[in-house]
Amino acid sequence: MSAGADTSPGPDAEDSGEGPGPGSSYRDNQQRVDQGFAIMGEVTGDLTVMFGAPSDGDVSEHIRKPRLREGPYPADDVRDRLLGFVEPPTYVQCRKALDSHILLLRADTGTGASTAAFALLAERYGADGITGLDSPDDLSRWRPKEARGYLLQGLTPGAADLLGEVVLTELASLLRRSGAHLVVTLRTETALPGDTLSWQVAHRPPPSAEVALKRLSTMTEAGELSTGQEADALRHLDAPDFVGHLGAHPLPGDGVAVAEGLRDLVLTGKSAASLLADLRTGSPAAARKALAEARDRADRISLMAAISLLPDQDRTVVERFSAILRPHIDGRGGAAPAVAVGPGHGEGAMARHDLLGPAFEDRLAAVGARLLPPQYGAAQRYPVQPVDFSGRHRADALLRSLWLEYEGMAGLLWKSLDESPHQPGVELAAGEAIGRVLAHATGPDTLRQLHPFAASDKRWRRRLVANALGEMVQHPALTGAVREQLRQWSRAAPVALRCTVAETCGGSYGLARPAAALKLLDTVLDKPGEKLEVPLRTAVSFALSALLFEDANCAPVLDLLREWQRAGPGTPRHGLAVHAVESMSRASFPLPSAPGVRRVSLADLLADHTGRILDLVVAALDDPATHEAMASCLDRIESDPGPRHRTAFPHFLAALSGTARGHRGVMRFVLRRHRARSGSPAEGFAS
Repeated sequence: MSAGADTSPGPDAEDSGEGPGPGSSYRDNQQRVDQGFAIMGEVTGDLTVMFGAPSDGDVSEHIRKPRLREGPYPADDVRDRLLGFVEPPTYVQCRKALDSHILLLRADTGTGASTAAFALLAERYGADGITGLDSPDDLSRWRPKEARGYLLQGLTPGAADLLGEVVLTELASLLRRSGAHLVVTLRTETALPGDTLSWQVAHRPPPSAEVALKRLSTMTEAGELSTGQEADALRHLDAPDFVGHLGAHPLPGDGVAVAEGLRDLVLTGKSAASLLADLRTGSPAAARKALAEARDRADRISLMAAISLLPDQDRTVVERFSAILRPHIDGRGGAAPAVAVGPGHGEGAMARHDLLGPAFEDRLAAVGARLLPPQYGAAQRYPVQPVDFSGRHRADALLRSLWLEYEGMAGLLWKSLDESPHQPGVELAAGEAIGRVLAHATGPDTLRQLHPFAASDKRWRRRLVANALGEMVQHPALTGAVREQLRQWSRAAPVALRCTVAETCGGSYGLARPAAALKLLDTVLDKPGEKLEVPLRTAVSFALSALLFEDANCAPVLDLLREWQRAGPGTPRHGLAVHAVESMSRASFPLPSAPGVRRVSLADLLADHTGRILDLVVAALDDPATHEAMASCLDRIESDPGPRHRTAFPHFLAALSGTARGHRGVMRFVLRRHRARSGSPAEGFAS
């Protein structure tokens, strides 16, 4: 089996089970979009991961870093969370309670309890010493493994019922012996046994005015504001209108919103009155009022829905989706409004439909939205002019109200998405927006409505679902439901559903739960009598490349590839391993023509993960399907001074030759190398 090209069908093209035909490699290195072609490549960044040379499709594989994790939190993530942190009034009490090694922190949503928990643990273990636990974990069975700070966010009611004085006393003893501490956050209304009171603290948020003050100071330290601009912002912050606003909006997020608004105010000259108006339009009440005022205007409702569902998209994308949605909404009511014409526009004047309609910017102003300045970046070949609401959080509030409170509107939005031609980035923007909405939904249809797109033969629709699930799983109440849904789809017969599982593992879900993601990827390939179809191979390869982006995942990924290498020939697992080994031996895995986040070559892995890669190299040399590709790659590394030095190849070769006696493929490689050197002793060969 050859490595072949991991084909990446255009987002609107049907996924094919056949590989590229002769002479088609250039064609399949392209992603089809409505106009032109997007050439696939690789770009990486600190906070987000994107692949693709400057192209339309970069944002299609954009991956957000997760907010909740199962496993170690990267130090940079922790430091970012604590930027501008203000100690809450209960912080001293929390610190004292944590001296017992366990803190149960009760809090309402949005009060900053998670940030306080990170700060408490970072005080004791540093930014790189915090490990996340999965919310469904049964703490009575959990055991600390090392001296770290452990954080479980969002204890479920079922797990809370299992806690009690006996369980917590035993757990505290285990934590003490391990030198570890545990913080558990849970909703205020979650019931706990009465004998756990000594471990509980009721969190109270820091005043939003103090949060705004600290955030402005942090902006100045970071160089976002000058000292004079900070002073101007502080004068506005002390004004009665802003004092009153923060008094009525006491959550930390409200303070952050005011600080960011004041930064924009002093930088752009925006008026204080318009800033206050923008701050007030993001509430659920304001969203319901806006929809109620537009209830007889399909044009306004469709435009508000488009802006909410497709944040940060270009105006042409918003206009097109609004135009597709409008007739569906119009069909729910009567005829379109008529325009009176003629002298006086009075009674008896002839009425005609407005065939032109208002200009786009006038329509935006009518729904409280605006065009942002054009953006020119390395990720696109043309300028993009996003559309956004004037008020912070208004898009989320509007979409949530429209989706959850009005009969049939969710179905119309799904229908319009289904009818829309693919635009790069829609799968990310719409997927995350839908995920945020469904995090507030209830009932069995919450996840069921994702099924049609999850079972689609178009990759962009499957990635939309993956992005939605990645957002939903950030909410502890839905973690168990999302995990069970992925488990069911991973065993489903339709390949498309298993592709969706793999795409989900290749996103924030996989980065947050790498161990669970690798188990799911193993399951989607668990079809012994099935041919490894190209879409599934592409999706699994992409997921593995996303996991490889974080170095902590490299060892388990290599271990899994080694297991698949040793699976029975002809199975999907073996086929994926053969493809991966041949790709990294001949170029990179994933191949440059295929979707990928981090591309690795065998030389990269030899340099960075010598111990783990040895076992995979041995398995590949022992497998007739990959022996030649692996042997040729090792020869190339040895003959090139750069890779030879970087990989410390003589030391690796010595370790490899030490396994030759029990592995025929390794012995074959060592003997061939020995003969190629005209009978001279092979450097590094263990005789």
